[in-house]
Amino acid sequence: MRQPTSWSVPSQCSTGSCAAEEPACADRSLPDAAGLQAFAGAAKALSDPTRLGLALALRDGGELCVCDLAFISARQDKLVSHHLRQLKVAGLACSRKDGRMVLYALTGTGHALLDSFTTAAVAPEAVG
Repeated sequence: MRQPTSWSVPSQCSTGSCAAEEPACADRSLPDAAGLQAFAGAAKALSDPTRLGLALALRDGGELCVCDLAFISARQDKLVSHHLRQLKVAGLACSRKDGRMVLYALTGTGHALLDSFTTAAVAPEAVG
């Protein structure tokens, strides 16, 4: 099944129940299919409670090694390593070697997405 690559707003509602004029957001376009896929992958990476906790620890602690993150999250080293790999694949975390130790940190994208998630969770908009 082919994914849409561009989005357009019809000039008139197909059901006839909406206002005939274009919505105010019609002048903005959505990202292409690849961009939407990247956004969804990054959001999915933070949907796991363990990965979200690790990302929060990295946000608050800066660069941390697996053993520190395992202690903070009360998880085994192997599980922490697995989840850190998932955060790296999603582009939310990066790593660097310091001797025999590997240190992990959030990327700029990771900080931005985590901040948007935590801001929305703390002060959700009123619905309805």
